[in-house]
Amino acid sequence: MRFRSLVGVGILSLWAAAAVAHAAPRFTVGNVPSYYQGNFGTGSHVNIFYDATYLQFRNRDLRLKLMVPYISVSGLPQGARLTGGGIVHRSGTTQSRNNASGLGDIWLFAHYTVYQGTGLLPAVVPYAKIKFGTASVANGLGTGRNDYEIGVGLDETIGTRIFPFAHLGYRFVGNPAGGYLHNIWTYDMGTSFVATPRNILTAMFSGSESEQPGYAGPADIIFAWNYNVTRAGSGIQLYADKGLSNGSANYGVGLGAQVVF
Repeated sequence: MRFRSLVGVGILSLWAAAAVAHAAPRFTVGNVPSYYQGNFGTGSHVNIFYDATYLQFRNRDLRLKLMVPYISVSGLPQGARLTGGGIVHRSGTTQSRNNASGLGDIWLFAHYTVYQGTGLLPAVVPYAKIKFGTASVANGLGTGRNDYEIGVGLDETIGTRIFPFAHLGYRFVGNPAGGYLHNIWTYDMGTSFVATPRNILTAMFSGSESEQPGYAGPADIIFAWNYNVTRAGSGIQLYADKGLSNGSANYGVGLGAQVVF
């Protein structure tokens, strides 16, 4: 399961996109606490609390986002480590369990729209992500290595209420000594539906290859409800996540809020 909440997946921003796509530059500050429970392919009952705070700048074509998370984990087998949304080093785990909290890996995102989309042709949005290895290796909260991802998103508009989207990326995974991790493909697809000017519903599938050979990659289905307090996109989001593979959490839930200036 990529437990990085919907801030990392990007859905928290999609629902506001229609309101700001052609507006003046805007800044957004938000926070998304989330909770995930499952074994993540470890054979242990793991609980993860992931509280992401982010700052975003956006204009018509460019979106830049900095995300700083706080992580609290319980039941993590000794020797296992959290990575960019999953757990690795599972084969060498023991029966001992680790509980830890602290700063997670900081993420930087950049999206740029190279084609706005017309008619049946979707908008084309290349992107890049950097995961800085700021989480504690000793406590199992991270690998201590940077990851780099490049990819492209396709955003479509059907009428005034339906907004399908899809993303495909390739992540260069930072490999710690003795880690034997490999690079992975990441992907997601879904659609948002504007039920009313204030209420937006989103359903999506998100997945990736496993960074650790021999284990299932995460695969999840996500449902989200957004409530816009302002036309600019300030509001709240409630979402639920159901893992579909052994590499995912059993389930996850989150409640976030953002203010757009």
